[in-house]
Amino acid sequence: MLLLECLCPERTGHHVEFVPESVINSPDKTQTAGKQRSLTALPVFNEAGYVNEVLDEVSQYSENVLVVDDGSSDGTSELLANRDDIRLVTHPENRGYGAALSSAFEYAAANDFDIVVTIDCDGQHEPQRIPSFVAACTDVDIVSGSRYLKRFPGDSQPPAQRRWVNQLITASLNNRLGLSLTDTFCGFKAYRVDALAKLNLTENGYAMPLELWVEAAAAGLCIVELPVPLIYLDENRSFGGALDEAQVRLDYYNKVIERSVANAEQNHKRDEKLGGSA
Repeated sequence: MLLLECLCPERTGHHVEFVPESVINSPDKTQTAGKQRSLTALPVFNEAGYVNEVLDEVSQYSENVLVVDDGSSDGTSELLANRDDIRLVTHPENRGYGAALSSAFEYAAANDFDIVVTIDCDGQHEPQRIPSFVAACTDVDIVSGSRYLKRFPGDSQPPAQRRWVNQLITASLNNRLGLSLTDTFCGFKAYRVDALAKLNLTENGYAMPLELWVEAAAAGLCIVELPVPLIYLDENRSFGGALDEAQVRLDYYNKVIERSVANAEQNHKRDEKLGGSA
C-alpha cells in the first residue's frame, strides 16, 4: 500500500489517503505518465564520491537526466564531463542549493518538459522510485517525498538535531499555511512544470524549499506526499560553515519563512488592488 497525504485546496479538508500501489502503477496512470515528458534533475556540489554510482542508477529509471553542477571543486565536474548520458548545467561558482534547483526548473520549462523530478546526489534517495513520483504527479502539482509517513524496513535513525529542526519547521509551516505536511525538507519531489511558473522563488540557499512551500500555498497548488525510506549515509554531512549549528540553521530557516510569508501577503494585497481597479 502507498500512503499519500493529500493537501489539495479544492478537496474537503486535509486528510491522509491510503492508496494501493496498484493505483499509482495502474495501466491508466502508467499510460498517462508515459505521455508526459519528464526530466529527473540532480543538484550537485562536490559529490565525487557518489555522483557516478547515483547517475548510473538514475539513468535506469529516467530517460532524461539533468545534473546542475553548482561550482564543484573536488573532481565532480571532471567526472560529469566524461559522461554522455546526461544533460548538464554548470554554475562557474557555488551559488547554493536553491539556485541549483532554480536552474533545474528553468531548464525544464525552457525544454518543454511536463514534469521535473528532483533527487539528491548523496545516495540517500532510491532512484527506482522515480517512476512512482512521475505517475503520482500526472494529476497534482507537487509530489513531495516524506521520510515520516511510514516506516520502511532498515530505515535509518535520523540525527537528533536534524529531526528536531525538521519537526519545528514542519509544525511552523503547517500552522501558518494551513497545511499538514510531515516532512518539509525531503529533496525527493516531482513538480508539474506549469505549476512552477506560478511561484516566485528567490532564495538561493538550503531554505529555498521553505520559500517554495509558502509560494505553493499562496498559489493554491495541489500537493501530495509520497513515503520514501529514511536513509542517512553520512550523519556528519556538513551544511557549510555556521549552518552546521542547529540553532543557527533554525534561525535562518525561520527568517526565510518570515520573509516569504511577508512577500506572499504583499503580493496578495497588490493583486487584490489591481483586481479592484480593473
